[in-house]
Amino acid sequence: MKRVGVIGGGQLAWMMADAAQRLGVELIVQTPSVHDPAVSIAQETIFAPVDDASATEILAQKCDVITFENEFVNLNALSGLAQQGVCFRPKLEALAPLLDKYHQRCYLRDLGLPVPKFFALDEVENLKPKIEYLGFPVVLKSRRHGYDGQGTFIIQDFTTLEQKLSDESTTQTLNKSLFLLEEFVPFERELAIIAARSVEGEIVTYPVVETQQEQQVCRRVIAPAEITPNQVAEIEAIAHTLLNSLEVVGIFGIELFLSADGKILVNEIAPRTHNSGHFSLDACETSQFEQHLRAVCGLPLGNPALQCAGAVMVNLLGYENSHSDYQSQRQQIAEIPQAYVHWYGKTESRPGRKLGHVTVLLDNQNQESAGAYANDIAHNIESIWYPR
Repeated sequence: MKRVGVIGGGQLAWMMADAAQRLGVELIVQTPSVHDPAVSIAQETIFAPVDDASATEILAQKCDVITFENEFVNLNALSGLAQQGVCFRPKLEALAPLLDKYHQRCYLRDLGLPVPKFFALDEVENLKPKIEYLGFPVVLKSRRHGYDGQGTFIIQDFTTLEQKLSDESTTQTLNKSLFLLEEFVPFERELAIIAARSVEGEIVTYPVVETQQEQQVCRRVIAPAEITPNQVAEIEAIAHTLLNSLEVVGIFGIELFLSADGKILVNEIAPRTHNSGHFSLDACETSQFEQHLRAVCGLPLGNPALQCAGAVMVNLLGYENSHSDYQSQRQQIAEIPQAYVHWYGKTESRPGRKLGHVTVLLDNQNQESAGAYANDIAHNIESIWYPR
């Protein structure tokens, strides 16, 4: 039996549980809190921060291979373990260009992949000529540790930018991790693709999806996205180029923009399972979580194809500070035809926190107006979930 160490114990690790059982894999999790979702499904838990390399050394002694649930790790501290023969998948060298968003942008650009215009904000002087190159509005991003809209700000003018850079919280972040400035892309829609690469170099891709964000947090995912076959082919080619260049083993999520003139731009890379692939748990022959375990365990990759005409996934986000389990709303949502509710078992709700998700499968008879139908279902779920 393979024993897989997972650094991080959130819902992404928790959702590996069913696949691990099917594949005969044991999961050993390194995570800081007894309340983290994956603690309930792990064969064993090492309670420590995800960037604690000494805890990861203990994890390595209990596992055949170590993988990652999030990217908040300390690669320098882990490199000593890799030199001692600890097997990380994806390997640390594949993560190195991606964890800092400026380095990630540079890597993608140097690969010849399409990205927004950008520069590093490593000094506050001489900003005006650089800003003129981008034009307002601009996007200010923390180079490390930003997710779900955290550390991302859309700035409308130079005065606001100067204020943002001078306020105390930003200055503290700037000292710790620096910022990236990039052009604001007036996209027609946001897209994503989940791609997996095996030990042997085989790559499989999931259907391209549309992701709908509010305040930089994903609210809904519609699979498949209503885009042209050429656009699908271009996005799949981007995934192949990236995964092969990095020699990835495992699942990556790739977020993209589709501009009004039909151009594809790469937004961000997540070197792990990703929110945009949650629909695969119920809609695909092989979920992204099973696919990731297959890849890191050296097993053949599974079929990523949809088993239905389409699917809509809606994140159940916190909207208040509470310890409620929202049983009544969850029950109402579960009664929607072909709905599958996944509740992460978190003990505390706060605004914007991902507490669960629901996927509704779409059948063939809805295909002519699939996008409108999917949006209607999503809005129905949200009308049940969020207080009026």
